[in-house]
Parts: sequence; C-alpha cells; structure tokens
Amino acid sequence: MTSRERLLTALGRGVPDRLPVTTHHLMPFFLDKYMNGISELEFFDYFELDAIRWVTARKPDATKGDYLYPARSNTGGLEPNWICSDDWRIEARSLDDTEHRTTRYDVVTPKRTLTTVLRSSDQTTWVTERLIKEKTDIDLIERYAPAPLCDVDEVNRQAELFGGGGIIRGAVPGFDIYGQPGCWQDAAVLFGIEKLIMETFYDPGWINSFLDILLRRKKKTIESMRGARFDILELGGGDASSTVISPGIFDKFVAPCDAELIEAAHGIGHRVVYHTCGGMMPLLERIAEMNPDAMETFTPGSLGGDADLKAAKNRIGDKVCMIGGFDQHRHFVGCSPEETREAVRRCFEDAGDGGGFILAPSDHFFDADIKLLKAFAEEARSCVYG
Repeated sequence: MTSRERLLTALGRGVPDRLPVTTHHLMPFFLDKYMNGISELEFFDYFELDAIRWVTARKPDATKGDYLYPARSNTGGLEPNWICSDDWRIEARSLDDTEHRTTRYDVVTPKRTLTTVLRSSDQTTWVTERLIKEKTDIDLIERYAPAPLCDVDEVNRQAELFGGGGIIRGAVPGFDIYGQPGCWQDAAVLFGIEKLIMETFYDPGWINSFLDILLRRKKKTIESMRGARFDILELGGGDASSTVISPGIFDKFVAPCDAELIEAAHGIGHRVVYHTCGGMMPLLERIAEMNPDAMETFTPGSLGGDADLKAAKNRIGDKVCMIGGFDQHRHFVGCSPEETREAVRRCFEDAGDGGGFILAPSDHFFDADIKLLKAFAEEARSCVYG
C-alpha cells in the first residue's frame, strides 16, 4: 500500500498491509533545532513515516466586504490567515517584555474594542489576557465577527501538489488570533477555562448562548468546505478532557455542539477526528457516540493523560479509528532504541488487532533523539498484519 492507502484504510477501520505510523503537528522548533530546518514533507521522507499534509486555507466572504488581516498570509500550513471587516478590525502592537515575545491585539468594533495578549517562546504561544472579559462581549462576536470561509481552490491545489504521498488534514476553525476547533475549547481560550467551568454552575444559560454563537460560526465555515479535498478534519481540544472537566459538563455543554459539527462535516462528505489531549478514559463512549471517524490522542499518564490503549481498544475500537497512544516523553528522549522499539510493539499489541489503529505520538513534541525517532519508525514498519 501507499502511505495514503494505508492511512485511509485505517481511518475506515480496515486492516492495512502494516501498522500506519505518523506524527501529529511537527513543531518548527524541533525541525530547526534537530533537523537543520527541513520541511515537514522532508521529515516524513527522511524517517519513512506515513505523511500528513496540514492545510488551513481560509478566505474572506467578499460579498460582505470582509478582507484578510494584512499582516499575515495564507501559508497553507498550521498558521491560518485571519479575517477582518470594517466592523471587526484587528490591530497589533508589540509590548515590552525581556523574557518573551509579547503582542497585544485590539479588535476594534463599532461598539467597543476587545483586547487580548499573547506571549511566545521559541517553542509555543499562550494567552495571558483573554479576549472575552465581560459577558456582553459575546454579543460583539455575534454581531460583528466575520466567519472565515474555506479557500477550496487553495486546499485542492495543495492536495494536487501533495499527490498520493499521504493524506490532507484540516481542522474545524478556531477563533482568529488564538482558538481551538471545538466549541467548548474555543470558549475556554476566549474566556478562560476556570471561569468557564464556574459559569456552568452560576450561569449555564450564558454558556449555552456563548457556545451557540461559536457553533453557528463554525457551521458556516464547515459548509464552505464543500468540495475541498480534505481527508480528515480535526475537532475537539484538551479543555474537554476528563482531566479538566467532569463527564457531566461534557454531556451538557461539549457533546451537543461538537456532535452537531461532526454531523455537519459528514453532511458534506468529510471525516472527523476528535482530539482529546488529556484524560479520555471516562469519556470514551461519550466521544464515540458523537460519531467521529477517529479519536486521538490516547495520552498516557506520564504525559498528563490516562490512556490504557488495550482497554480503549476493547471499549471503542469497533466504532472509531484510534490515533496516537505513543509516549514521546519517555521514548523519544532518554532511553535506548530497544526500549523505543518495545514501546512501539506494545502499542501494536494493545490496539492493532483488527486494524483501525494509527500509531503516532500523543500530540506534538519539541525534543527528540534522532536515533530514537528512527527506531520508532522502523519498528512500526515491521508491525505487519497476518
């Protein structure tokens, strides 16, 4: 099989010729520090992994006068362009910070200006000031925030260039500047997860209104993905994991919105992978009942999760493709190649039976020993179905 055939077979819960093996997001920090700045596709070729090409091409709704944020461009990778309008204007300025790169973003609307602050290291970016500070701020999002549309032509151009070397992966869009694919996860980024959890008890009606605003924006973008050659779309996020929220909150606030997004994606022919980078075990059946095509990341306890691959396979392996499960913290650094190979083999033994499993690190990584990455890839390629 080609890498594309192998990955698609597993996503369909079929049995490929061997264990598909890939990775999640490749961090520029890792590629620059350890791989002399090679491209993502060169990385996949070097380690003979089954390749994934991430495409996040967006465009403005020209019929409404929307336009691209001028300081960014559509790279086709993980950094999407942002959408502005005369009523939703994004302005950025750098702040003095001796430790990290810090940027303040003002979102100017006819009513008032919303602000958020992001800090960045060489590895990653995080939010230090939330965009939504008052409950009435969500009214500004509902009234003025433009919804990004999918640039179908750009997605298909990227797919044509990629050819049959692997699959094209996209995502349900997170909120511009900084966001997450799932409705609950986007709300957590915009408002703060602790405050969001508290308001599920104090003001659940407001939470539902907030989530509904985000849901309607995301559904509009999903509908614009009709005809785009995505092989799978990512939904979800770590703020909906069982190490962050209770199953009760998941049932009441997360599942209804995200299940509707999955249904919308299926309605235009797209597969969905539900991403839970945290605890999953108490939520396995709940997530599977939302009808995604695949679930990830099956993060082990050493990385802040709780995944038991064998138990998960027994419980939901007949319903979804499972992606992830590998402990990159323990087996990409600080161990022997033999230990890495043993870890790969355990994953295959625990979750590979009957197909429908794609081996990958449990989310992204910043540091890795090259010889251990080679052992990871080589051992996975030797895991052949009988």
